[in-house]
Amino acid sequence: MINPSPLWGFGRGGSGGGGVSEARALGIYELIKSCGIEVRIWERQVAGAPRRAPCDLVDASPHRAGSLNFYHPEMQTALLASAEHSGATVKRAVTVLEVIPGDRPRVRARDDGREQTYSANLVIGADGRNSRCRHWAGFQVDQDPKLMWIAGVLLEGSAAPTDRVCLLINPSAGVWSLIAPLGGSRFRAYVGIFKSQGMKPLSGHQALSDFVKASISAGAPSVWFDHMSPVGPLACFEAADQWIRHPYRDGVALIGDAAASNDPSFGCGLSLTLRDVRVLRDRLLEGNDWKRAAHAYAADHDCYYDALHRITGWMRTLFYDPRPAAVAIRAKVLPVIANDPSRVPDIGGLGPEFPSDDVARQRLFGEG
Repeated sequence: MINPSPLWGFGRGGSGGGGVSEARALGIYELIKSCGIEVRIWERQVAGAPRRAPCDLVDASPHRAGSLNFYHPEMQTALLASAEHSGATVKRAVTVLEVIPGDRPRVRARDDGREQTYSANLVIGADGRNSRCRHWAGFQVDQDPKLMWIAGVLLEGSAAPTDRVCLLINPSAGVWSLIAPLGGSRFRAYVGIFKSQGMKPLSGHQALSDFVKASISAGAPSVWFDHMSPVGPLACFEAADQWIRHPYRDGVALIGDAAASNDPSFGCGLSLTLRDVRVLRDRLLEGNDWKRAAHAYAADHDCYYDALHRITGWMRTLFYDPRPAAVAIRAKVLPVIANDPSRVPDIGGLGPEFPSDDVARQRLFGEG
């Protein structure tokens, strides 16, 4: 499951460059949509704040699109098949041993038991938040403090609603829960917990009961979990942003989580990846100088990732952080937001296109 929530991607991809618009620009939206279901209702409830009516995303979105929820392996299979059909060579069961940057970068790999070296004008590393490609190419990784971790599991048989994505937040407890339908009887469920709360990471089948307790403490009804069962592993991972400043050097460009992994609490990962792909493609099509094009992509990436990083940092403080400074901010800001919800950044609709300057920050936090 990728991006189960309507946050800048397949929920309310805004005209400024959300996941919907990026996928459409790349010509793959309908293909991805065929792998899952579109859910039009988005519900977010915050403990201690006035109850909000659910949002109809199709009515609210400039793209007239709901949250697109799907099972990740099915999406990968469909995109790989489409790439092969379009003429790309897709190699499976190949182990990359090294990326060697340079004017003519090379990839050393083990293919069918034999070592092979491939060269290209440009090598693109898309190997995730634990990227080896960026290590081989000599990129330096920056990272936020590790304040929170996230656990996720694929479920079946849950009594959660099948017509909406539900996000329940309990800021004072430093915990949130999200559950999204995938079609049939399957759901993807997540919890995020601030480390200051002292709960151990939730990983493995033995931690499932603690996962359920954490979900309920965030506000999820216990009945949702009465008859559910896991159909995949319960995995836990760090939520801290990590990023590369200027993700191109010496013939190697990074995209997706390899270039910048935004806090997955906000569901922007796939939208960010799609934008990377689209921007790099457009820059490469501008002319024959791929080195110049890749540098231009990296400069563009720094701008939109930095904006997203600022906005999600504000939102983390406002909705997730249980520490005293954040509690004081919420006491001041939540009543103001209740009267004027437009102060809250529209991550779902606009993502990094939403204003993120000092004026926007002051408006969000009631300073102006």
